[in-house]
Amino acid sequence: MAASSTFDNANNVNAGEHMQTFFRTILIGAALAVGAAAVASAAGATNPVVGTWTLNLEKSKFTPGPAPKSQTRTYAQTDQGTTLTVTGVAADGSSISQQATFKYDGKDYPISGSADYDTLALKKVNGSTVKSTLKLGGKVVGSATRTISAHGKVLTLKIKATNAKGVPYEAVAVFDKQ
Repeated sequence: MAASSTFDNANNVNAGEHMQTFFRTILIGAALAVGAAAVASAAGATNPVVGTWTLNLEKSKFTPGPAPKSQTRTYAQTDQGTTLTVTGVAADGSSISQQATFKYDGKDYPISGSADYDTLALKKVNGSTVKSTLKLGGKVVGSATRTISAHGKVLTLKIKATNAKGVPYEAVAVFDKQ
């Protein structure tokens, strides 16, 4: 009887140690998950453009026009900088597909998919505004200002440039965050 009691006590102690180890593992895992979420949240908070934005045609203006039928801009933070992917449908029904990865350091970064410019140079003005210079073949062909609203739900892109055919154009493109 005494042997059985000793065995039961040993099992109870062993089970208690396993439970403590189990709860410690859960606690550490939860702490890591909360920490990772905080880091991810802080990264998004420092760059309010990160996310997907859809063109609001009713609030936008393209001069001389015509406006694209649709456009979506997706910004992501990567180790190389901010990646921009633009997709949509142009006024003539053709596909829009542009991509660039850049930093806000004023240096030229290539952009693919645009006939009007092949590099962008971006600089932050403040936490919600970025100015960029558009170049084609090394020559400045325009500028753009991107602003995020105070509530972080509207992106306004103002562009003044000359297209590849030498025709000046302006646009105020308003995007809603998805």
